[in-house]
Amino acid sequence: MDTEAFFLEVYEIIMEIPYGKVTTYGQIAKLMGRPKNSRLVGKALKYAGLYGDYPCFKVLNSSGKLLNGWTEQQSLLEQEGIIVRNGKVNLKEYLWEV
Repeated sequence: MDTEAFFLEVYEIIMEIPYGKVTTYGQIAKLMGRPKNSRLVGKALKYAGLYGDYPCFKVLNSSGKLLNGWTEQQSLLEQEGIIVRNGKVNLKEYLWEV
């Protein structure tokens, strides 16, 4: 597998997430036809800054939990009108329906 091509495909999908919506690592992996690669999606997000400026703050885990240690993530989500309660986003309300 070409890791860089995988990463670039992840970034393309992230750019499509509508304003006020979020997605999950797993949802991105499924959209790519690689449902078992959600951890690799996370790795792609870790290196996103090397490739450009992407709204990685919109990607959460499968329970809607924010990333530990990334204090700016909550404020970035709230700027888009997404409500964060106890470090989580209600996916039923804010999940991007693809």
